[in-house]
This record gives sequence, structure tokens and C-alpha cells, in this order.
Amino acid sequence: MKNKQVEIAAAPQAVPERVTETTPGAAPEVAPQAVPEMAAEVAPEGAPKAAPQNVKANAFKAALPHTLPICIGFLFLGMSYGFLMRSKGFSFIYPMLMSCFIFAGSMEFVTVNLLLSAFNPLYAFLLTLMVNARHLFYGISMLSRYKNTGKKKLYLIFGMCDESFTINYTVPPPPGVDAGWFMFFVTLLNQIYWVCGATLGALLGYVLHFDTTGIEFVMTALFVVMFMQQWEEDASHHRAALTGLGCSLLCLLLFGSGNFILPAMALIILCFTLERKKVGEEAAE
Repeated sequence: MKNKQVEIAAAPQAVPERVTETTPGAAPEVAPQAVPEMAAEVAPEGAPKAAPQNVKANAFKAALPHTLPICIGFLFLGMSYGFLMRSKGFSFIYPMLMSCFIFAGSMEFVTVNLLLSAFNPLYAFLLTLMVNARHLFYGISMLSRYKNTGKKKLYLIFGMCDESFTINYTVPPPPGVDAGWFMFFVTLLNQIYWVCGATLGALLGYVLHFDTTGIEFVMTALFVVMFMQQWEEDASHHRAALTGLGCSLLCLLLFGSGNFILPAMALIILCFTLERKKVGEEAAE
């Protein structure tokens, strides 16, 4: 009997791995659960969420169809500008670089004569201001749309031309497409079309020779077509369009063709400001 008690005391006792039964009134013992490795990595607070990989691709696909009609027009307009530069004796490098760093179609046509005339920076500055004064209105109209675009805003401001402004202002991005990247690709594609057209025209100017008299009128024709298109599409803006035409015609008669742009712009701003104030007072009543 004594030997049996010694054997029982010497035998190792099995330790249960998990207690499955609990005594009444006692809290159950909860075994720790394994935590996945991915859950251990917690993103710091305020860290930006990772953007989907296809955000840029979706924006590019959405912007491309809207710029294809402009591609056709810009290729022909850019080629005419390249032909003009080449006919004045400039290398194709000039229109290519000017299209990259100036990217103002009407001003690029005017720059041809500036490069051939005496150096006068003040005159060039004032002339540029008059020719591109319409961009003041473009910039004011796009203030709200360019918000929260990040670093893209710098290029959107630089690359804003008449055609890019028309698309970015009137065409809403499709659902699920980032508005900032949509406007970025619209602007980028339009500039690529213009640079390619100007460079191609200058290169063709080496082998093709013809009279380029009046070719600079293509920009005026483009503005007339854009005006007529917007006139037909939106009847609610007829009053504003007629106001602009009336102010421009009045200043043309008073100041002449060489000095009427800035006074016309100032008069248009004054008329629109007064009109907006009047509408605000009527809405308040």
C-alpha cells in the first residue's frame, strides 16, 4: 500500500491546456487570441490615405475625348504658326520652345514681330497684357474650381488657354473621376497638341514654301468660332455677350484699334460689377 502511494505521488500530473468548465459565480478565463500581423501595423493619425492606382488613368481616359476636337484645331493652328516662324527665318527650335514656355497662341503670333523689331521690354509687357487681358476673367472664374488641387494648381494656372478654360469650366468630370487630375490632363493634352503642331509646321517649313500673308488671322477666326458656339449653346449669357461687344465697340471708336483692349476690359468689369450688385440687391429684397 505504501509502495502504491509512492508511485502515485511520483507520477507527473497532466496540466490541462484550457479550462473549459468554470465554477458558478467565477468569471471565465479568456485565452488570448492570435493577432494577425497586418493588424499590428497601425497607420499614424493624419496620414493621407493612399490614392487608388487608377486615379490618373481614369482621369486621362475621361479627359481625352473632350480634347480630341481641339487636337484637330490645334494641329492646324500650330502648323500655321510654325510655318510663319519658319518663313521669317527662325529655326524650328523657336516655335517649339515658345510653345512650351509661353503657350499663348495669340501672343506667340504677335511675338514673331517683337523678335524682329527693336528690343523694347516695356512695350512687350504692355502688349502682352493687352493681348492676354482676357485671362483675368478666366482666372477669376476658375478660383473655386482650382481649390484643393495641390501642386497641380501651378501648372493649371500656367497652362490655362481659351480651349482648356472652356472644357474645364463647362464640362463636369464624370462620377468617380478626380476633378483635379481631369483638369490637369485636359490642360496637358491641349498643350501637347499645340507644341506638336507648331514644331511640325516649322519642320515642314523647311521643305514647303508658300505665301504666308494673313496667316496670323487664324487666331481671330478661332475666337469668332468659339464666340458663336457659346452663343448658340447658352442663351442665358446673351446679355453678357452683348455687353462685352458693346463695350469693346465703344472703346474701339474712342481709343482706336491699337489702344482699345485695356479700356474695354476695364469697362466690361465695371458693367458686370454693377450688374452683379443690382442682382444681389434684388435678391435681398
